Amino acid sequence: MIKGFGPETFGALNAESYDRATDGPSAAETQLTVDVLAELAGGGAVLELAIGTGRVGLPLAQRGLAVEGIEGSPEMVSKLREKPGGEAIPVVIGDYAEVGVDGPFDLVILVFNTLFNLPAQADQVRCFRNVAGHLTDRGVFVIEASVPPVGHYPDGQRTRTVHVGFDRVTVEASIHDPLTQTIHYQYVTIGPNGARLTPLPLRYAWPSEIDLMAELAGLELRDRWSDWRRAPFTSTSESHISVYGRRS
Repeated sequence: MIKGFGPETFGALNAESYDRATDGPSAAETQLTVDVLAELAGGGAVLELAIGTGRVGLPLAQRGLAVEGIEGSPEMVSKLREKPGGEAIPVVIGDYAEVGVDGPFDLVILVFNTLFNLPAQADQVRCFRNVAGHLTDRGVFVIEASVPPVGHYPDGQRTRTVHVGFDRVTVEASIHDPLTQTIHYQYVTIGPNGARLTPLPLRYAWPSEIDLMAELAGLELRDRWSDWRRAPFTSTSESHISVYGRRS
């Protein structure tokens, strides 16, 4: 873990610029994500872990679904509250691995690689177990995650250009530790006001490991796609959408 990085750090560093990020999902991708999740919810109650500024949770609520959220960053929730309808979504500030809400829920979601923000395998297992305790009998837990990009690190490190603009540039420097399954990122943005550092530590898990976490929590894999268009998941897929339900 990067020293000094805690559950609230990501939001404290990124809340102001999060919705303007150039490397995040497009509006069309978000729309597709919301379409699939709304179908899976089946009109039932929804809980989004790490709801952030409401990119997914807010449009789900606008479709008439009862949406609640958990978020570790008060700054991110403040941005959610500024948006139309954002004040109406109940959000608990805290560790989303604890699922500190009443429930139960027909859909629990953890999208955009956020499972890997939990710093250790034990935290990720704890997240699954707590989610399982808050699902209805027909409920599903949906995770969106990347397939670990270990091929990018032949010598354990990488530097790449993320964004080039007229008055600023963002470069990513990252280090991979295969023993702990961690990748520590540092994003360096240089602009008119100088340089800004934005760290991000991730603890990745392979799809098979995530399936085992689900099994330990009494859940089983129902579906897995490589994207929100429900394309088949293959050996060359770079990401996966995995849907878990109670073990039959």
